[in-house]
Amino acid sequence: MSEMNVNQVLAQMRSMSIEASNKSAETEANSDFAAMLKESIDAVNETQKTSGKLSKSFEMGEPDVSLAEVMIASQKASVSFQAMLQVRNKLVDAYKDVMNMPM
Repeated sequence: MSEMNVNQVLAQMRSMSIEASNKSAETEANSDFAAMLKESIDAVNETQKTSGKLSKSFEMGEPDVSLAEVMIASQKASVSFQAMLQVRNKLVDAYKDVMNMPM
């Protein structure tokens, strides 16, 4: 099994943070809400697919996949899905508020 290094995980988290901030600057320039929402949903979907592939590889006994990698991927998928769920709930609430406004 491969051994995960804490420094590697931290470096990956930093690079993902930088990448996310760059993406948010690009989407602000475009101001295309639908495209931004689709990208977010696609990213969550990709995270869940990656988690599924890693867990399946671990279950099949592949030596290059460690339990730590599987658990981290699973938690990333769970957190990203929960965040997307909260965004959806806020959008539904906002839609209801707009629909209840007097004309």
